[in-house]
Amino acid sequence: MTEQTTMAIIGGSGLYSMQGLENIKELQLDTPFGKPSAPILIGTLEGMRVAFLARHGIGHHITPSEVPYRANIYALKWLGVQRIVSVSACGSLKEELAPGHIVIPDQIYDHTHKRERSFFERGFVAHVGVAEPFCDDLSGQLEAAVRQAGGVVHRGGTFITIEGPRFSTKAESGAYRAWGMSIIGMTASPEAFLAREAEICYATMAHVTDYDVWHVSEAPVTVEMVIQTLNRNTALAQEAVRILVRTLKHERNCNCGHALASAMITRRDVIPPETLQKLDLLVGKYM
Repeated sequence: MTEQTTMAIIGGSGLYSMQGLENIKELQLDTPFGKPSAPILIGTLEGMRVAFLARHGIGHHITPSEVPYRANIYALKWLGVQRIVSVSACGSLKEELAPGHIVIPDQIYDHTHKRERSFFERGFVAHVGVAEPFCDDLSGQLEAAVRQAGGVVHRGGTFITIEGPRFSTKAESGAYRAWGMSIIGMTASPEAFLAREAEICYATMAHVTDYDVWHVSEAPVTVEMVIQTLNRNTALAQEAVRILVRTLKHERNCNCGHALASAMITRRDVIPPETLQKLDLLVGKYM
Protein backbone atom coordinates (compact mmCIF):
# COMPACT_ATOMS: atom_id res chain seq x y z
CA MET A 1 0.00 0.00 0.00
CA THR A 2 1.51 3.30 -1.11
CA GLU A 3 -0.68 5.78 0.75
CA GLN A 4 -3.18 5.24 3.57
CA THR A 5 -6.42 7.22 3.52
CA THR A 6 -9.85 6.51 4.95
CA MET A 7 -12.05 8.94 2.96
CA ALA A 8 -12.60 9.17 -0.80
CA ILE A 9 -14.60 11.46 -3.06
CA ILE A 10 -15.79 10.14 -6.41
CA GLY A 11 -16.55 13.08 -8.68
CA GLY A 12 -19.17 12.68 -11.39
CA SER A 13 -20.30 14.99 -14.18
CA GLY A 14 -19.10 18.53 -13.49
CA LEU A 15 -16.79 17.72 -10.58
CA TYR A 16 -13.41 16.72 -11.98
CA SER A 17 -11.15 18.03 -9.21
CA MET A 18 -11.26 18.85 -5.51
CA GLN A 19 -10.32 22.39 -4.50
CA GLY A 20 -8.33 22.74 -1.30
CA LEU A 21 -6.29 19.55 -1.57
CA GLU A 22 -2.70 20.12 -0.48
CA ASN A 23 0.45 17.98 -0.66
CA ILE A 24 -1.08 16.07 -3.55
CA LYS A 25 0.20 12.74 -4.82
CA GLU A 26 -1.02 11.22 -8.09
CA LEU A 27 -1.27 7.43 -8.06
CA GLN A 28 -1.41 5.36 -11.24
CA LEU A 29 -2.86 2.10 -10.00
CA ASP A 30 -3.76 -1.24 -11.53
CA THR A 31 -6.09 -3.86 -10.05
CA PRO A 32 -7.21 -7.42 -10.80
CA PHE A 33 -10.24 -5.76 -12.42
CA GLY A 34 -8.25 -3.38 -14.61
CA LYS A 35 -7.24 0.26 -14.24
CA PRO A 36 -9.42 2.83 -12.45
CA SER A 37 -11.13 5.59 -14.43
CA ALA A 38 -8.28 8.02 -13.80
CA PRO A 39 -5.19 8.50 -11.65
CA ILE A 40 -6.24 8.77 -8.01
CA LEU A 41 -5.27 12.02 -6.34
CA ILE A 42 -4.46 11.92 -2.64
CA GLY A 43 -4.06 15.14 -0.73
CA THR A 44 -4.58 16.75 2.65
CA LEU A 45 -7.98 18.38 3.19
CA GLU A 46 -8.86 19.89 6.56
CA GLY A 47 -6.02 17.89 8.10
CA MET A 48 -7.15 14.53 6.68
CA ARG A 49 -5.64 12.55 3.82
CA VAL A 50 -8.41 12.29 1.22
CA ALA A 51 -8.55 10.47 -2.12
CA PHE A 52 -10.25 11.94 -5.19
CA LEU A 53 -11.25 9.95 -8.29
CA ALA A 54 -12.85 11.35 -11.46
CA ARG A 55 -15.46 8.71 -12.32
CA HIS A 56 -15.62 9.52 -16.04
CA GLY A 57 -11.88 9.97 -16.51
CA ILE A 58 -9.83 13.05 -17.30
CA GLY A 59 -11.79 15.08 -19.84
CA HIS A 60 -14.98 13.02 -19.26
CA HIS A 61 -14.36 10.38 -21.93
CA ILE A 62 -15.87 7.30 -20.22
CA THR A 63 -19.58 6.57 -20.70
CA PRO A 64 -21.69 5.51 -17.69
CA SER A 65 -21.77 1.91 -18.95
CA GLU A 66 -18.00 1.84 -19.52
CA VAL A 67 -16.93 3.17 -16.11
CA PRO A 68 -14.63 0.54 -14.55
CA TYR A 69 -16.67 0.42 -11.36
CA ARG A 70 -14.97 -2.67 -9.94
CA ALA A 71 -11.48 -1.30 -10.56
CA ASN A 72 -12.44 2.03 -8.98
CA ILE A 73 -13.80 0.54 -5.77
CA TYR A 74 -11.06 -2.09 -5.52
CA ALA A 75 -8.35 0.59 -5.88
CA LEU A 76 -9.93 2.71 -3.15
CA LYS A 77 -10.19 -0.34 -0.88
CA TRP A 78 -6.51 -1.06 -1.50
CA LEU A 79 -5.70 2.48 -0.35
CA GLY A 80 -7.49 1.81 2.93
CA VAL A 81 -10.63 3.84 2.19
CA GLN A 82 -13.49 3.22 4.62
CA ARG A 83 -15.92 5.90 3.45
CA ILE A 84 -16.88 7.12 -0.03
CA VAL A 85 -18.92 10.19 -0.90
CA SER A 86 -20.19 10.12 -4.47
CA VAL A 87 -20.95 13.48 -6.06
CA SER A 88 -23.41 12.92 -8.90
CA ALA A 89 -25.68 14.79 -11.26
CA CYS A 90 -29.30 13.70 -11.36
CA GLY A 91 -32.64 14.54 -12.87
CA SER A 92 -35.68 15.20 -10.67
CA LEU A 93 -38.81 13.07 -10.91
CA LYS A 94 -40.69 15.09 -8.30
CA GLU A 95 -41.85 18.70 -8.38
CA GLU A 96 -40.41 19.57 -4.97
CA LEU A 97 -36.89 18.41 -5.93
CA ALA A 98 -35.95 21.48 -7.93
CA PRO A 99 -32.84 22.13 -10.02
CA GLY A 100 -30.06 23.37 -7.75
CA HIS A 101 -31.26 21.30 -4.80
CA ILE A 102 -29.26 18.44 -3.27
CA VAL A 103 -30.75 14.99 -2.65
CA ILE A 104 -29.13 12.44 -0.35
CA PRO A 105 -31.04 9.29 -1.33
CA ASP A 106 -31.60 6.25 0.84
CA GLN A 107 -32.67 3.77 -1.85
CA ILE A 108 -31.60 2.63 -5.34
CA TYR A 109 -33.54 1.02 -8.15
CA ASP A 110 -31.10 -0.61 -10.57
CA HIS A 111 -32.51 -0.34 -14.10
CA THR A 112 -29.21 -1.06 -15.88
CA HIS A 113 -28.45 -4.24 -17.81
CA LYS A 114 -24.88 -4.13 -19.18
CA ARG A 115 -22.70 -3.83 -16.08
CA GLU A 116 -20.66 -6.11 -13.83
CA ARG A 117 -22.43 -5.81 -10.49
CA SER A 118 -20.27 -7.91 -8.17
CA PHE A 119 -16.67 -8.76 -7.33
CA PHE A 120 -17.72 -12.35 -6.72
CA GLU A 121 -17.44 -14.69 -9.70
CA ARG A 122 -15.57 -17.71 -11.08
CA GLY A 123 -16.19 -20.20 -8.32
CA PHE A 124 -16.80 -17.88 -5.36
CA VAL A 125 -20.37 -16.90 -4.46
CA ALA A 126 -21.43 -14.26 -1.94
CA HIS A 127 -24.88 -12.76 -1.39
CA VAL A 128 -24.31 -9.37 0.22
CA GLY A 129 -27.22 -7.62 1.92
CA VAL A 130 -28.19 -4.29 0.35
CA ALA A 131 -31.68 -3.72 1.71
CA GLU A 132 -30.35 -0.32 2.80
CA PRO A 133 -27.84 0.41 0.00
CA PHE A 134 -26.55 3.72 1.35
CA CYS A 135 -24.79 4.07 4.70
CA ASP A 136 -27.26 5.82 7.01
CA ASP A 137 -24.53 7.10 9.33
CA LEU A 138 -22.45 8.68 6.56
CA SER A 139 -25.56 10.00 4.80
CA GLY A 140 -26.65 11.75 7.99
CA GLN A 141 -23.27 13.42 8.42
CA LEU A 142 -23.29 14.43 4.74
CA GLU A 143 -26.76 15.96 5.09
CA ALA A 144 -25.58 18.07 8.03
CA ALA A 145 -22.53 19.23 6.06
CA VAL A 146 -24.60 20.28 3.03
CA ARG A 147 -26.99 22.23 5.26
CA GLN A 148 -24.09 23.98 6.97
CA ALA A 149 -22.69 24.85 3.53
CA GLY A 150 -25.98 26.59 2.70
CA GLY A 151 -27.47 24.04 0.32
CA VAL A 152 -31.15 23.14 0.00
CA VAL A 153 -31.00 19.45 0.85
CA HIS A 154 -33.57 16.65 0.81
CA ARG A 155 -32.82 13.49 2.81
CA GLY A 156 -34.20 10.22 1.47
CA GLY A 157 -35.76 9.10 -1.79
CA THR A 158 -35.10 6.47 -4.44
CA PHE A 159 -32.37 6.96 -7.04
CA ILE A 160 -33.13 5.02 -10.23
CA THR A 161 -30.07 4.20 -12.31
CA ILE A 162 -30.62 3.89 -16.06
CA GLU A 163 -28.11 2.55 -18.54
CA GLY A 164 -27.60 5.70 -20.60
CA PRO A 165 -25.83 7.43 -22.14
CA ARG A 166 -29.02 8.75 -23.72
CA PHE A 167 -31.63 10.61 -21.67
CA SER A 168 -35.10 9.16 -21.09
CA THR A 169 -38.14 9.31 -23.32
CA LYS A 170 -41.25 10.96 -21.89
CA ALA A 171 -42.89 7.55 -21.63
CA GLU A 172 -39.98 6.18 -19.62
CA SER A 173 -39.82 9.24 -17.39
CA GLY A 174 -43.55 9.00 -16.74
CA ALA A 175 -43.21 5.32 -15.84
CA TYR A 176 -40.42 6.01 -13.36
CA ARG A 177 -42.60 8.67 -11.71
CA ALA A 178 -45.48 6.22 -11.50
CA TRP A 179 -43.15 3.71 -9.82
CA GLY A 180 -42.42 6.27 -7.11
CA MET A 181 -38.82 7.08 -8.07
CA SER A 182 -37.42 10.39 -6.80
CA ILE A 183 -34.33 11.11 -8.91
CA ILE A 184 -32.70 9.60 -11.98
CA GLY A 185 -29.07 9.15 -12.96
CA MET A 186 -26.66 6.79 -14.68
CA THR A 187 -23.92 5.80 -12.21
CA ALA A 188 -25.28 4.94 -8.74
CA SER A 189 -25.46 1.29 -9.77
CA PRO A 190 -23.38 -0.78 -9.37
CA GLU A 191 -21.07 1.61 -7.52
CA ALA A 192 -23.03 1.50 -4.26
CA PHE A 193 -23.33 -2.30 -4.35
CA LEU A 194 -19.61 -2.79 -4.98
CA ALA A 195 -18.81 -0.44 -2.11
CA ARG A 196 -20.93 -2.63 0.17
CA GLU A 197 -19.11 -5.77 -1.00
CA ALA A 198 -15.86 -3.97 -0.22
CA GLU A 199 -17.26 -3.09 3.23
CA ILE A 200 -16.93 0.63 2.54
CA CYS A 201 -19.54 3.14 3.74
CA TYR A 202 -21.13 4.89 0.75
CA ALA A 203 -23.31 8.00 0.47
CA THR A 204 -24.37 10.13 -2.47
CA MET A 205 -24.60 13.91 -2.79
CA ALA A 206 -26.91 14.07 -5.82
CA HIS A 207 -27.17 17.48 -7.49
CA VAL A 208 -30.52 18.05 -9.20
CA THR A 209 -29.77 19.59 -12.59
CA ASP A 210 -33.13 19.31 -14.38
CA TYR A 211 -36.66 17.87 -14.38
CA ASP A 212 -35.73 15.06 -16.77
CA VAL A 213 -38.32 15.23 -19.61
CA TRP A 214 -41.63 14.78 -17.77
CA HIS A 215 -42.25 18.39 -16.65
CA VAL A 216 -44.61 20.07 -19.15
CA SER A 217 -43.59 23.63 -18.21
CA GLU A 218 -39.85 23.00 -18.29
CA ALA A 219 -37.52 22.36 -21.21
CA PRO A 220 -36.34 18.74 -21.64
CA VAL A 221 -32.94 17.96 -20.17
CA THR A 222 -29.84 18.78 -22.22
CA VAL A 223 -26.11 18.49 -21.56
CA GLU A 224 -25.86 22.29 -21.50
CA MET A 225 -28.56 22.46 -18.83
CA VAL A 226 -26.79 19.85 -16.70
CA ILE A 227 -23.39 21.56 -16.91
CA GLN A 228 -24.78 25.04 -16.16
CA THR A 229 -26.43 23.84 -12.95
CA LEU A 230 -23.41 21.80 -11.92
CA ASN A 231 -21.11 24.76 -12.45
CA ARG A 232 -23.26 26.81 -10.09
CA ASN A 233 -23.23 24.01 -7.51
CA THR A 234 -19.53 23.10 -7.68
CA ALA A 235 -18.54 25.54 -4.94
CA LEU A 236 -21.37 24.22 -2.74
CA ALA A 237 -20.26 20.62 -3.26
CA GLN A 238 -16.66 21.38 -2.42
CA GLU A 239 -17.57 23.39 0.67
CA ALA A 240 -19.87 20.60 1.89
CA VAL A 241 -17.06 18.07 1.46
CA ARG A 242 -14.67 20.29 3.41
CA ILE A 243 -17.19 20.60 6.26
CA LEU A 244 -17.84 16.85 6.23
CA VAL A 245 -14.13 16.06 6.45
CA ARG A 246 -13.66 18.60 9.24
CA THR A 247 -16.58 17.29 11.32
CA LEU A 248 -16.45 13.59 10.44
CA LYS A 249 -16.87 11.15 13.31
CA HIS A 250 -13.88 8.84 13.12
CA GLU A 251 -15.66 5.76 14.47
CA ARG A 252 -18.04 4.13 11.99
CA ASN A 253 -21.46 3.74 13.62
CA CYS A 254 -22.85 1.26 11.08
CA ASN A 255 -22.63 -2.32 9.85
CA CYS A 256 -20.90 -1.58 6.55
CA GLY A 257 -17.50 -2.66 7.86
CA HIS A 258 -18.51 -6.33 8.18
CA ALA A 259 -21.05 -6.69 5.36
CA LEU A 260 -19.37 -9.87 4.11
CA ALA A 261 -19.31 -11.63 7.48
CA SER A 262 -22.41 -13.70 6.71
CA ALA A 263 -22.57 -13.23 2.92
CA MET A 264 -20.11 -15.82 1.61
CA ILE A 265 -21.66 -19.20 0.87
CA THR A 266 -19.04 -21.13 -1.11
CA ARG A 267 -17.07 -23.74 0.82
CA ARG A 268 -13.46 -22.59 1.05
CA ASP A 269 -11.95 -25.81 -0.26
CA VAL A 270 -13.80 -25.54 -3.59
CA ILE A 271 -12.89 -21.91 -4.31
CA PRO A 272 -10.31 -21.79 -7.13
CA PRO A 273 -6.97 -20.54 -5.73
CA GLU A 274 -6.68 -17.83 -8.40
CA THR A 275 -10.14 -16.49 -7.48
CA LEU A 276 -9.31 -16.52 -3.78
CA GLN A 277 -6.08 -14.68 -4.45
CA LYS A 278 -7.90 -12.11 -6.61
CA LEU A 279 -10.38 -11.38 -3.82
CA ASP A 280 -7.99 -11.65 -0.87
CA LEU A 281 -8.14 -7.88 -0.31
CA LEU A 282 -11.88 -8.17 0.31
CA VAL A 283 -12.20 -11.53 2.06
CA GLY A 284 -8.78 -12.22 3.54
CA LYS A 285 -9.80 -11.34 7.09
CA TYR A 286 -12.54 -13.98 6.95
CA MET A 287 -10.40 -16.70 5.37
